[in-house]
Amino acid sequence: MMLSARNLHAYYGRAHILHGVSLDAGAGEVVALLGRNGAGKSTAMKTIMGLVPPAKGEVSFAGKRIDRLPSYRIARLGLGYVPEERRIFTGLTVMENLSVGRQPARNGAPIWSEDKLFALFPNLGRMRARSGGSMSGGEQQMLTIARTLMGNPRCVMLDEPSEGLAPIIVEQMAQSILALKSEGLSVLLSEQNLHFCQAVADRAYIIEKGQIRFGGTMAELAADAALREQYLSV
Repeated sequence: MMLSARNLHAYYGRAHILHGVSLDAGAGEVVALLGRNGAGKSTAMKTIMGLVPPAKGEVSFAGKRIDRLPSYRIARLGLGYVPEERRIFTGLTVMENLSVGRQPARNGAPIWSEDKLFALFPNLGRMRARSGGSMSGGEQQMLTIARTLMGNPRCVMLDEPSEGLAPIIVEQMAQSILALKSEGLSVLLSEQNLHFCQAVADRAYIIEKGQIRFGGTMAELAADAALREQYLSV
């Protein structure tokens, strides 16, 4: 497995958010972490990335324990993270934002250049000199992913990549994730949009109240209407 979490527990202050979360993502695999708002999806990703310290449990990335490492060291190992809030540099241009994310090439990971990223996200290629603050939400989401890819990661975690985007941009985002998979990249994405996940993911986990309630293939999830109704319906 490229990324593996075992029995993760995490807190915000005294609030116990994650209760023994375990999940895996293999090399070249797209895995969805599905759940309603507040289920613990973002906290799980932040805990894996070291932004929220785990109170208990283990995280391994490319065969190395990372659960006690600071976030910057985890990133340097080749684990990319695209937060829900995007957090681009609004005063910098597209090209300048990409330059900020640049890291050296690493073994076992695809190498990304600006031209390769503009082929993946053609919208960005047409606005290279535009400031991040003057872009639409969908364009900012693409830029955030592209900036993360400039670090040449082996695995990328995407937090709610389709949230708040127009349908045509969601479709472009799905095609981009499939392109990342074809490059051999592992992708873990948190989502509420089941249809989006069905288009891109190989496997899925469902999280509810900080606990994993289901783990299996997308086909297994599609065949279980009662499970979807219990944990994913609004």
